[in-house]
Amino acid sequence: MEWLISLVIGVLTATGVYLILRARTFAVVLGLTLLAYGVNLFLFAMGRLIIGKPAIIDSTATTYSDPLPQALVLTAIVIAFGMTAFLIVLALKARSELGNDHVDGLHLDEDESPMAQNHQHDKMQKNNQNTHLQSNHQAGEQ
Repeated sequence: MEWLISLVIGVLTATGVYLILRARTFAVVLGLTLLAYGVNLFLFAMGRLIIGKPAIIDSTATTYSDPLPQALVLTAIVIAFGMTAFLIVLALKARSELGNDHVDGLHLDEDESPMAQNHQHDKMQKNNQNTHLQSNHQAGEQ
């Protein structure tokens, strides 16, 4: 079971770091969220949680669960939620002002720009029209 939790924490962390290094804002937001999940699982695993035991020390309890990891993870969840909401609003604002979702605010590549897509669409329409005219011309000759 320890190997499984370690593997999940490692995969979440590696995926989060990979997505944070991407050039698109949605990938960065998703990467930060996955990284926060990995950190939360790490805190739970390091806290040595005891199932079914109270988190409060009282005179009748023989064993208890350490409440500190639970408090840390709860705080981390709230902070991660607030950070994610802020990053989404920031990304939407940047997208509306810059017209793209690159992290550094650069313009789109030539093949990604709407003008290039319209140009490619126009080329395809002209090719289709030429092909259609040629097939009509050949059908008329027969």
